[in-house]
Amino acid sequence: KYKRPNAVDLEDIDLVIFDIQDIGVRFYTYISSLQYVMEACAENNLGLMILDRPNPNGFYIDGPILDTTFRSFMGLNPIPIVHGMTIGEMARMINGEGWLKNELKCKMQIIECENYNHKSRYILPIKPSPNLPTMASVYLYPSLGLFEGTTISAGRGTKHPFEIYGHPKFSSGNYSFTPASIPGASKYPKFEGEKCSGFFLGNKAALKILENPQLELKWLINSYINLNKQGIDVFNAYFPHHAGTELLKEQIIKGVPIEEICRSWEKDIVTYKETRKKYLLYDDFE
Repeated sequence: KYKRPNAVDLEDIDLVIFDIQDIGVRFYTYISSLQYVMEACAENNLGLMILDRPNPNGFYIDGPILDTTFRSFMGLNPIPIVHGMTIGEMARMINGEGWLKNELKCKMQIIECENYNHKSRYILPIKPSPNLPTMASVYLYPSLGLFEGTTISAGRGTKHPFEIYGHPKFSSGNYSFTPASIPGASKYPKFEGEKCSGFFLGNKAALKILENPQLELKWLINSYINLNKQGIDVFNAYFPHHAGTELLKEQIIKGVPIEEICRSWEKDIVTYKETRKKYLLYDDFE
């Protein structure tokens, strides 16, 4: 019913343990939950133990830095879409950069991973959430998650969430699907009961991201071009909260080339990497 523990929840508790498998993407909200738990612990003078876990997308950093004008549960802090940190490292950054409200500090103990570094390609033994059932979906999520801020389906309500995308009005595609409500996973998905044309990406596209780690914008850009020609609005009000900026939407509408879009966040990424270094617990990928 609410996103953070309150004082009543924490009565008679000596220690809070945070043990959740993140996947290293800003709008995957487990790190927002982490920050809220840190604040609750600090407010109630409780210690927090974090059982750190490998980040399956921890081998690269990419995407625009969050403009805090668009701060929400989908992104609280000025970090890129793919942030390249474990949950323990992110907690250190949240504390160290003063991102807790009222300049609070959380008393933490981090139990580090053994035999992990940021060059690792960690295969999740258990799906981290119902809509990320495969490693392909985990690798594709940073790119296909941007569709959540559009009128395009990223496959919620199907057997292949975040491995496919489509729309009932797509004029091209190699795949079709009909979203349906799935208990415990997708309630009232986009285009429920409507046949969508689109594309199946799966393992082949995920492998390309593993070989050349970066956000893949071409799927979003091609979808915009396809639907815009038909006079269909693509972006919704939530898109800047997913992208972290209004600029990406403007660039896509203007037809800015992908290479130029990526260059537009390079300077901010360099600054972010310097800050990130202070909080790493494991050897980096660079």
